[in-house]
Amino acid sequence: MFRNLRPSTDIIEKRQNDTLEPAHANFYRGKPNPLRLILQARHDFLSIWRKTDYADQVTSIKLLGRQLVLVNSPDAIRYVVAKRHENFERKTPQMRRALEFLLGDGLFISDGETWKQRRPLVNDIVHKNRLPVFGKIMEKTANEMVERWSALPDGAGVNVLYEMAGLTAEIISRSVFGNDLGEEAANAVSQGFESYQSLIDSINLGYFLGFDDGLPVLRTPKLRRSVSRIHGIIDKVVEDHLAGRGDDQSMVELLVRRQQRNPELKLDVVALRNEAATIFMAGHETTAATLTWAWYLLSRAPWVEKAVHDELSRVCGDRTPTMEDLPALDWCRAVIEETLRLYPPVPILARQATEADRIGDVDIKPASLVLIVPWLLHRTEAFFKDAHLFKPERFLGDKRPIPYSYIPFAAGPRVCPGLQFGLNEAILCLAVLAQRFRIRVADDLKVEPQCRLTLRPRSGLPVTLHRRGKA
Repeated sequence: MFRNLRPSTDIIEKRQNDTLEPAHANFYRGKPNPLRLILQARHDFLSIWRKTDYADQVTSIKLLGRQLVLVNSPDAIRYVVAKRHENFERKTPQMRRALEFLLGDGLFISDGETWKQRRPLVNDIVHKNRLPVFGKIMEKTANEMVERWSALPDGAGVNVLYEMAGLTAEIISRSVFGNDLGEEAANAVSQGFESYQSLIDSINLGYFLGFDDGLPVLRTPKLRRSVSRIHGIIDKVVEDHLAGRGDDQSMVELLVRRQQRNPELKLDVVALRNEAATIFMAGHETTAATLTWAWYLLSRAPWVEKAVHDELSRVCGDRTPTMEDLPALDWCRAVIEETLRLYPPVPILARQATEADRIGDVDIKPASLVLIVPWLLHRTEAFFKDAHLFKPERFLGDKRPIPYSYIPFAAGPRVCPGLQFGLNEAILCLAVLAQRFRIRVADDLKVEPQCRLTLRPRSGLPVTLHRRGKA
């Protein structure tokens, strides 16, 4: 009876000569049935879009009585995230409910006065002026991975998503927490986040059934164990800092000092943990996903990989790349920026309208769902020629996309405060590892993008590691 409603995803990937159309879901061709659409979205949010959705437009539909507004026009996006951001700053019930158990009132899902109070604190902590301090941590940690990989036999198989998650977790651990975590605890937090993502539903059905704030997530024993594991580790680190046993350069120590100078902020242990957990999640998960997709793209496009290798040889020779080299590593930067275009770490930015409004020619009702979808936006031909193709050269030199057409880190007042941290981390780690290794994805491996809280390859990405000079 329900056989025709079973969700599936048709994946397209095309390679021919020096052209690559990397893995993406085919256009949705199903009937406009609300039940079918919800089931498909729960399975894979990236496969519900029709060909006509990839256009410069603002459209509106009703789903079980709830207004959904798709905003895929740069001018309209600017209106939502910048001009009228206070009316659209509230994250959707889906995102709030999905993350509140883990992050509490952390910056990512907070709004109103809490967000206004804490945003400047986090901005200061991850400010680009602190990159020289963080850069040394990134260099050291990436080189430790080079040493570990070098000890493996040539052609060794690893799951590069998990490898990148471990690398970026260690970097953010040392940056946020100083040297207090260690590999075992950093891996435990990383695995806790991964488990948490797998247990969270992609759709909050209560919202579409008429509950403006959605329904709370069922806190199963398995979900509680994941959260307890993360909170236990982060709580101990925060308490150590409060007791004066913290690294004086870490992000958490800066938060503690700010609270001591400004008691009115009321950053107690729980609030400090929420912000530390938010920074950790955003700082390790998104960069790990970006690097994973970059290795997939380079493996499928050896002509781009050669340009990266030639650039590394020209700029660095046999010397290990450092933060100081990044301004000269144009191809490395372009690969990461093109990766972020094709596979934005957070492919759906959803907001809940507070009051009635008007976006373009569409009237917006209070509590409506407003969707800005970087996955669609970045693949719209009006903004990016050959939008589904991997072409890093579109980011070389002074070429820049139309404002508000390229938003891998969101935009407006709620742009990701760690933008420069994450971007520089991804470019540096790519350069350090690509200088020493070729990472190969099997030709017959079916790679499927999956959108949970972030965009990852479904089941990770198995690869083989090859020292440079060997295919």
